[in-house]
Amino acid sequence: MSEPSRPTTPFARLVTRLLFVFYILYCVEAGIFLVWAPWTSFWSRTFLALPWGGLGPWMLDPWVRGAVTGFGLVHLLWGLHDLESWFSRGPRRRDPISQEPRGERVSP
Repeated sequence: MSEPSRPTTPFARLVTRLLFVFYILYCVEAGIFLVWAPWTSFWSRTFLALPWGGLGPWMLDPWVRGAVTGFGLVHLLWGLHDLESWFSRGPRRRDPISQEPRGERVSP
C-alpha cells in the first residue's frame, strides 16, 4: 500500500491544514454537546415536543442518554487525540532546495 500523496502547492497545504483544524473543532464541539445535552431539560423538552409519539419516551430513557453521552465521549477523545498529534509534530527542518520537510525534528 502506498503512502498518501502530500499537497505540493502552498495553497493546497493551507487548505489541508484548515480542513484538519475544522475537523478537530467539529469533533471537540460535537463531543462536548453530545456529552452535555442528554442530561439537560433542553433534551427533555425537545423530544417530548416531537410529533412522533413513540420516539419521545424512548429518547428520554437513561440507557439512550448514556449511549449518546458515550458517542459524545468518542468524538471528544478523537478530537483531543488529533489536536495532540497536531501539536506533537512540532516544527520540522526544511530542505533548503525544495523547501519540503525532511521529516527531521528541530531540536529544542
